[in-house]
Amino acid sequence: MEKQYFSYIRVSTAKQGERGVSLQEQQDAIMRYAQRQNLRIVRSFEEKETAAKLGRPIFNQMMRLLKRGEACGVIIHKIDRGARNLKDWADLGELIDTGVEVHFANESVDLNTRGGRLSADIQAVVAADYIRNLREETRKGFYGRLKQGLYPIKAPVGYLDQGGGQVKAVDPAMAPLVQQAFELYSLGRFSLPRLVEEMELRGLRNRKGGRVSLNGMSILLRNPFYAGVIRIRKTGEHFSGIHQPLIDRRTFDTVQAILDGKTVPRTHRHEFAFSRMIRCALCGRTVMAEVQKGHTYYRCHTRACATKTLREENIEGALASSFNRLRLNGEESGYARLWFAARRTNHEAIAKQQIEACNLQLGQIRDRLARLTDAFLDGAIDRSILDERRASLLFAQSDVHQRLNDAEAGSDPVLARMERYLELIKAAQNLHKLTVASEKRDLVKELTSNLTAMPNNVVITLATEAQFIADRPQILDSSPHRGVPRTWETIFERLMEMFREDAYRRTDRRDSPATSF
Repeated sequence: MEKQYFSYIRVSTAKQGERGVSLQEQQDAIMRYAQRQNLRIVRSFEEKETAAKLGRPIFNQMMRLLKRGEACGVIIHKIDRGARNLKDWADLGELIDTGVEVHFANESVDLNTRGGRLSADIQAVVAADYIRNLREETRKGFYGRLKQGLYPIKAPVGYLDQGGGQVKAVDPAMAPLVQQAFELYSLGRFSLPRLVEEMELRGLRNRKGGRVSLNGMSILLRNPFYAGVIRIRKTGEHFSGIHQPLIDRRTFDTVQAILDGKTVPRTHRHEFAFSRMIRCALCGRTVMAEVQKGHTYYRCHTRACATKTLREENIEGALASSFNRLRLNGEESGYARLWFAARRTNHEAIAKQQIEACNLQLGQIRDRLARLTDAFLDGAIDRSILDERRASLLFAQSDVHQRLNDAEAGSDPVLARMERYLELIKAAQNLHKLTVASEKRDLVKELTSNLTAMPNNVVITLATEAQFIADRPQILDSSPHRGVPRTWETIFERLMEMFREDAYRRTDRRDSPATSF
């Protein structure tokens, strides 16, 4: 009976198999070898998988068939096509010892002789060492890019690849949708499945252009890359990125708290303007909202509590009364416009001070990172603490880099926040005209710190910044008044300090675990 042989050809990746000619060249060389040696090939095995690791399905299938005697041997193009790890080479060696013939079309080695086996063993060891060296060099290049702040992996949704060694660019189509996903989820009004549905309607798509799955949305919201920090999921390592963040760290932290279950997103059949924002002054419980006869009431459900019901219109009336103290007259509004215009004009000198402060902070963070590494090398902390504190410092570094970029670009986020705050104060005068419950909630959250339900009314406590404005000397008419510039100069300077301190406080809060090193 004529002997039957298998042929085995392989390339390392699917892309090589689709675009290259290597597979066809290997097959042609094997066919020429078979003709010269009068060997009959009955089946060909083709694989697009690296031989550097175990687990090649086609190779393993062929090995099982050879062990069962389906063919008397196999023809392979070269030794490194068959195995680049010593385990697979040892398996081939066992087959040879049992009488299975292994031929190499492009290498003249006689595996039935001691010298031939030795020569083949040496080539197999060299192939395995080549892979080890290649893996080590690849790892060096990979971590080299990470230390430069570059992301040597395919860009996540919201960013675009610009080629090897280049910073990921913001995707103008998907980036705004990614920002919306974070913002919506951070509000706590969307469950993850509802967010997936909402973002699909808005046009968010994955990298392949398909629908973002539930797991895909979870991965997206967990990715600190959007906040300026690179994380390698497999190892848990963090690196400071030089790409443009899409969201601020405060939003990212809020989203992580919700995902971790520390803050539970709530969905309601009815969306109430002040739901879970009002606390009973007598029992300390949250007042619950309900609809009765077309009106919304807020009720304390604690038995025997004297606080019963508050109608939503009455709550809005109390808020309007408190917000009325924030109203700016014509002269005050005019001075505010002039003050902001002058502040922007003088921002160059301020920006220089901010740049110096940011550079000083970056130096301090680098020192702390170095001390943290030294503590790990000295055995003072373990790897888990190192990773946690390093991630914390890298988030802080990303924040400072963002402030530095703002200062170098000539923009002042604190000044912009103040302007937005004054716009909120203007909008507060028309609270009753807002028809969307979420808009009312957001405005009230910004301008108040507490809403307390009493037996017959609600007590409003303004936020610190709003209270500072409310406590200014009141000017009852809009005629020119010499006290306006002096009063509002003090107010604006103090507000600048408040907003800037708040920004630093958010940074320090995230950064605090690493303060001991």
